[in-house]
Amino acid sequence: MSPLALTIILGLTAALADGVGGLIIIQRHWERRYLRYFMAVGSGFMLATALVEMFPESLRLAPARAPLFIMLGYFVVHFFEHTLTLHFHFGEETHEGEFLHSHKSYSVLLGLIVHTFFDGIAIASGFLISNWLGWLIFLAVFLHKIPEGFTVGSVMLASGRSRRMAFISSVILGASTLLGVLTMRVLSPMLHVGLPLSTGVTLYVAASDLIPEVNKEPGIKVALLVFVGVAVLLVMDYWFRGIG
Repeated sequence: MSPLALTIILGLTAALADGVGGLIIIQRHWERRYLRYFMAVGSGFMLATALVEMFPESLRLAPARAPLFIMLGYFVVHFFEHTLTLHFHFGEETHEGEFLHSHKSYSVLLGLIVHTFFDGIAIASGFLISNWLGWLIFLAVFLHKIPEGFTVGSVMLASGRSRRMAFISSVILGASTLLGVLTMRVLSPMLHVGLPLSTGVTLYVAASDLIPEVNKEPGIKVALLVFVGVAVLLVMDYWFRGIG
């Protein structure tokens, strides 16, 4: 399989996971704990991938400007997710009064569209460097996709919109991810910009979106899963790096 075909297939797989998250929230019966587990393991794996793999590659591609692009990526997501939107968190939205008489639900959707677009940029950037990095980034993205689709669907329901609209919103996030993949493939000469920007986005999603949600959970069980995510990345890096 060609690198282009593999990138598109995995981008589509990540996009479908957003839709799965949307389907979960519109069901009457679902299990919350599995969502928390995905967020915990995903946050550790994402953070480790960004720091151990994506950050060094970004510096290699653009030694002087990579830190600036990484910072820019970080704060672009902060602007769209937590500046334009005053109340936003991953997981089930229960603060219905904050969304019911406003357009905040659409600002959340916009913020997540920006975020998911860079998810796609990250996946494609990884495969432009090596299959190894591409697969790692894909796994990091995939692990938080179901909670992501679940979140946007939950916000839509809290705002009084229909279950159909909740699912459509999750599909839009999937489409944005795939658009990011295709955009980076077309603009592959801009890899030295795309990878650092998506590194900043990945850092933000792991450290500022997911970790705070994990920290809200009582006890240590869910918190320990963050370390499991980190350990999985480090073990993969030690044993399988040469394959890519």
